[in-house]
Amino acid sequence: MTAPEFQQIAPTLPVDPGIYKYYDSADTLLYVGKAKNLRKRVSSYFTKTFTSYKTHELVQRIRRIEFTIVPSEQDAFLLENSLIKQFQPRFNINLKDDKTYPYIVIKKENFPRVFLTRRKINDGSEYLGPFTSVAKVRELLDFVKTNIQLRTCKLNLTPANIKKGKFKVCLEYHLGNCKGPCESLQTEEDYGEGLQQLRNILKGNLGPVINHFKKEMREAAENLAFEKAQVLHKKIEHLEEYDARSVIVSRHLGNADVFSILRDGDIAYVTYLMMQNGTIVQTHTSQWETHLDEPIEEILSFAIAQLRSTFNSQSPEIIVPFEIEYDEPEIVLTVPKAGDKKKLLDMAALNVNYFKEEIRQRKMLKLDGQDASTKHRVLEQIQHDLQLPAIPLHIECFDNSNFQGSYPVSAMVCFKDGVPSKSDYRHFNVKTVQGINDFATMKEAVTRRYKRLQLEEQPFPQLVIIDGGKGQLGAALEGINELGLQGKMTVVGLAKNEEEIFFPGDKESVKLPYNSDSLKLIRSIRDEVHRFGITFHRKKRSQGTFKNELEQIKGIGKNTAEQLLKEFKSVKRVKELSLEELSGAVGTAKATLIKNYFDKPQRDEV
Repeated sequence: MTAPEFQQIAPTLPVDPGIYKYYDSADTLLYVGKAKNLRKRVSSYFTKTFTSYKTHELVQRIRRIEFTIVPSEQDAFLLENSLIKQFQPRFNINLKDDKTYPYIVIKKENFPRVFLTRRKINDGSEYLGPFTSVAKVRELLDFVKTNIQLRTCKLNLTPANIKKGKFKVCLEYHLGNCKGPCESLQTEEDYGEGLQQLRNILKGNLGPVINHFKKEMREAAENLAFEKAQVLHKKIEHLEEYDARSVIVSRHLGNADVFSILRDGDIAYVTYLMMQNGTIVQTHTSQWETHLDEPIEEILSFAIAQLRSTFNSQSPEIIVPFEIEYDEPEIVLTVPKAGDKKKLLDMAALNVNYFKEEIRQRKMLKLDGQDASTKHRVLEQIQHDLQLPAIPLHIECFDNSNFQGSYPVSAMVCFKDGVPSKSDYRHFNVKTVQGINDFATMKEAVTRRYKRLQLEEQPFPQLVIIDGGKGQLGAALEGINELGLQGKMTVVGLAKNEEEIFFPGDKESVKLPYNSDSLKLIRSIRDEVHRFGITFHRKKRSQGTFKNELEQIKGIGKNTAEQLLKEFKSVKRVKELSLEELSGAVGTAKATLIKNYFDKPQRDEV
């Protein structure tokens, strides 16, 4: 379609928000776009000088235009999103931000259960969220379980079933984690109060929850129930400590949504901070496709509408870096110049810049499909920075993983030519080490790996990274030396916190520039071994293949072992308890068995 041909139909185009579709001579859908004003947006394709070859090529192929009018900008975005995913038009950049976010669901049932889910079903249940991080949701649920007594069982607690006495209280009741609604020991009204406290915690509104427990504590003290009052006092302290750790900007700010945007060619990056009761409770950064000559104000308006809808925001105020048009008159738009709101905006801007840079570096370091010179450039920089004798075309990295001081495993990832070689990844179930001994565990994993390569006459890596400090590095070298492999490869330690690199025998560490390509690749390898090791560990725990060390003690059963772990969090902590402390938890007889077991000299760390 030529510019003169378009001018003939331009007056017929609507000035409403909507989506437009471009087709070629074969009636193939080329492109789907959204617009606040359809006539203005579509006209720009035929009246502007193009700086992008892609846009120029698109316009050359357009033979037919269709459009759909929608009520609002948000509806335009949703329809555009749906059509792009359905038809995958050639000239559209695929929308990447289509993941399913986790929710916390309060199930519609008697004494509702509360759990994490990714499936939002129209069954009348209440869904809180969504949340941007599964880890954050699990942390919240663990925190809630510590402070609010809600059931975790799947029993059908109908009034009729409870009245018939079908159920008996379980271990969770005896541990104080549940109030026993299955035996009518808790009313639905009291249970509902716990659910309301849960909602407040998830919104970052801990004040009402703390006040509720303070009231209960005073009542318990007045009734001389001092043990109950002490338990409630500990919960209050826990809540106040959690509140102090939260990212609190200012309590007087209340609820607001904060947005910052950064445009880079065809892509815009938007950071969203959700603030409730003066506390940041959600953060999310995403990338968005932009259209020809689309003003940055319009991009931000679309992004705000979509993100507020996705995360179910009801905040009455939106904080933005510049004036925009927004269709909800009851919403206050603020462009701060100073104060707490400007600090929030600056925080969002910092995050959006960081996200853009990380995307750029990730693309640069994702060397698959790149030419040989690109692949070798980063590896050559590592060789130079670490003064290696050869280019590290083959890199391996080791890490240990354990759960609350128990169940150690090791993992190794392998990178060849700067990219993951997943067929060479390895897991190690620790066989020769009793208890938690990070150094001995590392030695075992490294020894087993290179003994296998040695026996199979396989090539050794040029660089071995040990995720840990000097102790783990020394243990790894001890295993390599025992195999007679000194000098076959360069072995370095990577400190977990400072990201400093240690060479054997050196007093001073090597600190690579924070933004250097070499450190970014090393960091990505370290992150990959963390992910691989944690995934393996979680899988083993879920399969029940780990055995609690406490269960190995003659006379200590599974229930007692689980009780001790729930109360003291780790086997390591149980080992440190005095006989009196253990007696208070499990009685004198079992406490004596446990102390005798751990105090034997042969159980010292290997």
